[in-house]
Amino acid sequence: MFSSLNIFRIVALLEGVSYILLLFIATPIKYLLNDPQYVKLLGMPHGILFVAYVALAFLFKKEFSWTNKEFLIVLLASILPFGTFYIDRKYLKTVHNG
Repeated sequence: MFSSLNIFRIVALLEGVSYILLLFIATPIKYLLNDPQYVKLLGMPHGILFVAYVALAFLFKKEFSWTNKEFLIVLLASILPFGTFYIDRKYLKTVHNG
C-alpha cells in the first residue's frame, strides 16, 4: 500500500524525470532536427506531474512542518533541472509518515 508520502515521492521522481527528458532531449530534437513530436508527447504528462507536485507540496506543508523558506525551496525545485531529486533526498526521504 502506498502512503501519501510515497505518492509524493513518486510524483517528485516522475516530475523530475519528465522535466529532464523534455529539457535535454525533446526540446533539442524539436529545434535542432525540426521534430516537435517528442515535445508534444512529453509536454502534457510533464505538465500534469508539475501541477500534481505543486499541489502535493501545498497539501503537505503543514504535515511536514516546513518553514516558509523550506516550502519555497520545495516549490522552486520543481522548476530547476534535478531539483525534485534534491527535494526527495533532503526533505522527503527523511520524513517518517506514520
